[in-house]
Amino acid sequence: MKKKLLVLVLSAVMAVGMMSGCGAKDEASDSKAEATKDVSVVEDQEQETVECELEDGTYTAEFNTDSGMFHVNEANDGKGTLTVKDGKMTIHVSLVSKNIVNLFEGTSEDAQKDGAELLEPTTDTVTYSDGATEEVYGFDIPVPELDKEFDVALIGKKGVWYDHKVSVTNPVKVEE
Repeated sequence: MKKKLLVLVLSAVMAVGMMSGCGAKDEASDSKAEATKDVSVVEDQEQETVECELEDGTYTAEFNTDSGMFHVNEANDGKGTLTVKDGKMTIHVSLVSKNIVNLFEGTSEDAQKDGAELLEPTTDTVTYSDGATEEVYGFDIPVPELDKEFDVALIGKKGVWYDHKVSVTNPVKVEE
C-alpha cells in the first residue's frame, strides 16, 4: 500500500513539473539578476514575457471559463485549436452563438479605452453529434500562459462589457 501511494505521489509531482514549463520564469536569468544586484535589470526581467516551451505546431486544448454563458460550443467538447508559432500561443474557440460580438484580452475597463484592440469574430460552422450544423462566432484569443487564468472581456449584442477569467490547459499535439 505504501509503495502504491509513493508511486502515485511521485507520478503527480513529475506531471506537475513537466506541465509547469510554459510561462514559467527562467531560473538562470533570475540568478543572474540577483548576482548583479542591478535593480533595473531585475525590473526588466519581471516585465519580460516568457515564451512557451511547446514546439511550434497545432494542438487541441481545453478552454476553461468562469461562465455558463461564455464557453466553447458543445460540438467541440470544451476544446479549441491551440496554435504555437515562434513561441507565441493563440487558441481558436467556436462559441455557442453569434451573441458575443467582440472579445478583448484584458479587463472590460481596458477594453473601453481609446486604442484598445478588440478581437473580431470569425464565422464558424459547427457540426453536432446528430449531424445538424450551425453557424456561430469563433475567436482567436492570445494565450499568455498555459494552466494559468487570465482576463478576457466580452461585449454582446446589448453593448454591455463583461469580465471573465479563462485558462487553457492540457494541450495535445495534432498529428499532421
